[in-house]
Amino acid sequence: MSQPPPPPNQPPQQPGFGPPQEPSEPQTPPAPATPPTPPAQPPQQPPAGPDLNKAPQPQPGYGYPQAPGTPPPAAPPTPPQGPGYGYPQQQPPAGYGYPAQQPGPYGQPGPYGQPQQPGPYGQQPPYGYAQPTVPMQAQAGQPGGGRKVNAQVAIIVSAVVAIALIVGGGVWYANSSGKDDDKQTTAEGGDTKGGEGDGKEGGSGDGGATTGEAEEKAPAATGSKVLFQVPSPKVPKGVTTISIAGSWLTDSVYAKSGLSEITGYDRKSGTKKWTLDLPGPVCAATPHVTEDNKTAIVHKPAMPSKTDPQACTEVAVVDLAAGSKVWTKTAKSGTMPVSFNNVTIGGGTVAAGSTSGGAAWDLATGDERWAPKTSDSCYDAGYGGGAKLVAVRKCGSYDQRQLHIQNVDPKTGDVLAEYKMDEGIEYAAVVSTDPLVVAADVGDSAGDGSGISDFFSIDNKTGKLRARLSAPGDEFAARCDAIYKVENCTGVTVGNDRLYIATEEHDSGGDSYSQTNEVVAFDLATGKQTGQRADAGENYEIFPLRMDGPDVIAYKRPPYDKGGQVVSIDGESFKETILMENPSTEAVRDVESRMSPDYSEIQFGQGGLYMSSVYASDFTSREKEYSVIAFGTE
Repeated sequence: MSQPPPPPNQPPQQPGFGPPQEPSEPQTPPAPATPPTPPAQPPQQPPAGPDLNKAPQPQPGYGYPQAPGTPPPAAPPTPPQGPGYGYPQQQPPAGYGYPAQQPGPYGQPGPYGQPQQPGPYGQQPPYGYAQPTVPMQAQAGQPGGGRKVNAQVAIIVSAVVAIALIVGGGVWYANSSGKDDDKQTTAEGGDTKGGEGDGKEGGSGDGGATTGEAEEKAPAATGSKVLFQVPSPKVPKGVTTISIAGSWLTDSVYAKSGLSEITGYDRKSGTKKWTLDLPGPVCAATPHVTEDNKTAIVHKPAMPSKTDPQACTEVAVVDLAAGSKVWTKTAKSGTMPVSFNNVTIGGGTVAAGSTSGGAAWDLATGDERWAPKTSDSCYDAGYGGGAKLVAVRKCGSYDQRQLHIQNVDPKTGDVLAEYKMDEGIEYAAVVSTDPLVVAADVGDSAGDGSGISDFFSIDNKTGKLRARLSAPGDEFAARCDAIYKVENCTGVTVGNDRLYIATEEHDSGGDSYSQTNEVVAFDLATGKQTGQRADAGENYEIFPLRMDGPDVIAYKRPPYDKGGQVVSIDGESFKETILMENPSTEAVRDVESRMSPDYSEIQFGQGGLYMSSVYASDFTSREKEYSVIAFGTE
C-alpha cells in the first residue's frame, strides 16, 4: 500500500524502493534534514482501513500450480523486491512481501524495500526489513522440496546509533519508568515466571481451544526496562547466512537457538544457565512446549560450508529444564535420508514432514510410531500440533493439486477426519488444531506475499467445513509460511471459537497523516466478523501474539520515537489493558525496531517480553547487532 505524505512533525521518508547493489559497508548517513513544511491543505485521505463489517465472499479454488525448480545459488542473483518468516514464492512483483513501513528519524533513511539475496545453506528468507538507525541483520532463504526459491537477504544502510551502552559480554541495560526514559541503569527486580500461555502443549499458547482463566495481569508500573541482550553470533568464514530459529519460555528459562547450540538464559538476568551443543544449525523448531518442558527441533548433522551446505536430517527432542537432548532420530525415503522442513508436537508424538517424506516418533522414548503412507501422487507436507495433530497432505500433480487436511491419531497415524480443499490450492498452513483452522492463498489472490486470502474453519471430528473466512491480503496483515513451515503464522491467533487477526495499516483519518491498524474478530462458526475491534492507536501497529485464557495478548509496534507495548485484549469487551511499555531511549528503540513481529520470534509471559531474530549472517556494520532483546517490568 502506498505511503501517505510525511506529517509536519514527523521525519520525511526517502523515495523509492530500489535496492543498493551488493552492499558490503554501511554508507555514510545523510546530514539531518529540516522537516518539510506541511501543505496548506492536506491531500485527500484514502479510506481509513478495511471494511470491518465486510462479510466473507465465496471464492472458487483456482489452481495455481508451480513448477519444480532448483535451490538458489550461493552467489546473490539480481534481487527482486522481496517472511516470518516469509517464504519463497514465484518471482514477485515490486513491493512484494513488505510490511507497512515506519518512518525514520530526521535525515535518516526509512525502512523501504531492501535487497534480498538467497542464502545457500537451506534456510528460508524472512523478507525482512530494517528499521531506523541500526542496519538489520541479513537473512536468507531455505530451499526445499526441489522448488526454486526467489528470496533475497535484506539489508539496509542506516545511520550510526546515537546512544549505545555496551557492558561486558555485549549485555547492556536500560531503565524506563514511563516518565524518565533518558535514565539508564543496571537491571534489577524480582522473578518472572511463565504459565500455560507460554506455549505449553494443549494450553492457550498453541492457539487452540481456550480454557482456564487469564494469567497475565497488569503490574503496578507498566514501564519496562531492558533485562538483557544477546549479541548476534558470527557465522563461519565463507558462510553467508545460518538459521538460528527457535525460542522458548519455561517457568525459569528463556531458551534460544544459536549457530550450533541452544542456550538457556535466566529469564530475569540473562545469565547462562546451560548450553546444549549441537553438531549443526537448527533448521526448524516447534513453538510448542510440553508441561514437563520438552520441545522438538530439526538440525543439521554438521556445520554448513561453501561446498557442503548440509541437509536438515536430524530430529531431536530437547529438555529445556535440564538443557539436554532426550533423543535424536533420522528417517529414510528409500535409501536416502529425509531432509525435513518442519517439526511439531501433538498428543505425545513428534511429527516431522517434508516433500521427500515424513515420520513420527514417541515423544518420551523416540521409538518410531508411524510414517505417512507415500505414493506417486501423495505425501504429507507437514503437521500442525498442540492440542491435536493435523497433517497437510498433498495429492495430485503440479497442475492438479489437492490438499487433504487430516486430523490424525497421534499414536497410529490413522486419519480420524479429513477435509479436501478445492483443487488448485497449492499450499495451506495450520493456524490452530483445536478448533481446526487453516489458511490458504486461494487462486494466488492475496497479492502481498502473505500466503493468505482465506481461512477455513473445519470440524475436526467430522472433517466438514464450518465456515470460510475471506481475508484479502490488502486488508489483513496476517502471514503464514504455508510452503515449508506448515504451522508458522503471525498476526493471527485463535480462541473463544473466534479468529483474531490484525488489519493492514491505514490512515487514521482526520487532518493528521498518522497510520494505525486494528485487531478484529471473526466467528469461526459463521465466518462473519463479530464487530469487535481493538485499535492500535495513532502511529502504532498492533499484532496478536497468542491467547491468554479468554483474552488476547498483542504487541504494539511503536512509532519512531516511542517504545513498543504489550497489551491484553478482553475476549468479550475488547477493552485493552497495557501490560508493558518499553523504553523510548534511542539505543533501546534501535534494537527493538529491528525485531519485526512478522519476521522475528516474540514471546511474552509473566511480565517478560523476549524478542529474537531467526537468522545470523556475515553482513557486518559499525554497530553491534543483537539476536535477542528482553524486557521486564518490576
